[in-house]
Amino acid sequence: MTRFERDPDAPGPTVRGFAGGGFTVNETVYRAVLLTPTSAMRWDPPASAAELLAGHVEPLLALDPSPEFLLLGTGPRLAHPSRALREALEARGIGLESMDSRAAARTWGLLRGEERWIAAALMPLD
Repeated sequence: MTRFERDPDAPGPTVRGFAGGGFTVNETVYRAVLLTPTSAMRWDPPASAAELLAGHVEPLLALDPSPEFLLLGTGPRLAHPSRALREALEARGIGLESMDSRAAARTWGLLRGEERWIAAALMPLD
């Protein structure tokens, strides 16, 4: 398992590392996960980032206030999300940053350590 740490006093869920095909968030392992500044939830994404629609990440879009941007982990390698998802986020004034899921998990820790109001959707690593 790959492990990494962030400021233990930073609020919200902490991605502690990768285990098997998933992510260890606090003490729970998720194959795929949605992260908000206050919670982590199991996620069943479509098979590819190209199939993602706004409805797949609706719990993140319902945050109040809206997140600065959605950090999208697209799986074991960078993939481009659907145009429909990009347009739906843009219409709500939410930015989108896509990268492979390992990089997204590390970036989550850095940005939440700065207490940025962001959301993340991490697709499976396998």
